[in-house]
Amino acid sequence: MTWDFSTEPEFEKKLEWMRRFMHDEVYPLEVLAVDERGFMRAIRPLQDEVKRQKLWATHLPPELGGQGYGQVKLGLMHEIEGASIWGPIVFGNQAPDSGNSEILAHFGTEEQKKRWLQPLLDGKIRSAFSMTEPNTAGSDPTLLSTIADFLIAMVVTEPKADAYERASMIIVPADTPGLKKVRNIPTLAGEHERFGYGHAEVLYENVRVAQESLLGERGQGFLIAQARLGPGRIHHCMRWLGQARRAFDMLCERALQREAFGKKLASHQTVQNWIADSAAEMQAARLMTLHAAWIIDTQGASAARKEISLIKFYGAKVLHDVIDRAIQIHGSLGYSADLPLEEMYRHARAARIYDGPDEVHRVSVARQILAGYRAPEGEWPREHVPTRREASRRKFAALLEAATTDA
Repeated sequence: MTWDFSTEPEFEKKLEWMRRFMHDEVYPLEVLAVDERGFMRAIRPLQDEVKRQKLWATHLPPELGGQGYGQVKLGLMHEIEGASIWGPIVFGNQAPDSGNSEILAHFGTEEQKKRWLQPLLDGKIRSAFSMTEPNTAGSDPTLLSTIADFLIAMVVTEPKADAYERASMIIVPADTPGLKKVRNIPTLAGEHERFGYGHAEVLYENVRVAQESLLGERGQGFLIAQARLGPGRIHHCMRWLGQARRAFDMLCERALQREAFGKKLASHQTVQNWIADSAAEMQAARLMTLHAAWIIDTQGASAARKEISLIKFYGAKVLHDVIDRAIQIHGSLGYSADLPLEEMYRHARAARIYDGPDEVHRVSVARQILAGYRAPEGEWPREHVPTRREASRRKFAALLEAATTDA
């Protein structure tokens, strides 16, 4: 089957507009020293311009204000947005709002969409996704023990059902009695999680919600989660490529700018190796991610499980390594907050944890690959040369004997 990641010229013009807009309007937000009110005042005109360009919340279908783009196109857009931490917010694709809006769009009732989805898309409210617990491994959601602006909580509603049919998704309004927002948790990512964009400790204490708060059917929590996380991981990986590309540009520019031991850094073999390795790794990660997106577009998300796991752990490594090399070439300047590299580096470390740790994705990939193999019969490997030689001798015995007789 032929792979095809091509897009029409009209869409390429949209991508070019996004690149200019990001550089001219979004990058300056990164160094704008204002409080949350000032920040929101600064981004509202930018969001309005994105809406005028029909590029707002593009992950949703047209009837909900999106453009109905497939995953390949969305991936290419997220690559551009991801170059800045504020890009997704300006384009209406920030986590967890984007994933939560997809859940509401596909599984919510009309009343749920009216109450929660539309205000969320309009930027009037914010959302959270509540799943992991302090005493259970976040990489194994079957261990959930919780019984059953807003939060979408994944909770156990069918404790006696099979492992992947125990959980349900429930909408929990932020003002629900018993719901306590304990604190915003400080993380390694640090400053980029200001204005409430980050991770919170939330306590559910005898929280009760109406039956109308259920998303989809009882026991569909894992089904809904996979519908949310599969495409979301592609978007993450493409955003990482945008970040990696920005760090790579800084690496190359510094290599041509700085001298050491009588010549430009770009003339040193080690630096040349960093540049070549980074370019190759980014290209590989980009093609792998677009391939996964293409499979979703042509065969559905369930067909891309292996490819999604591959890009998740490989893309996270590429992001880290490229930023690390860029910091190294800038020396103490790269380590300082006078460049965005140190913040990008801290953010990159989280990429190996959220949406499933690297180790879990590696295990998933290995299991799926091994399912396509079987153990060779007997005691020798299938490519054992002495065994193959004997089989070859028997296969061609008659021809060889005839050749000897003819001679």
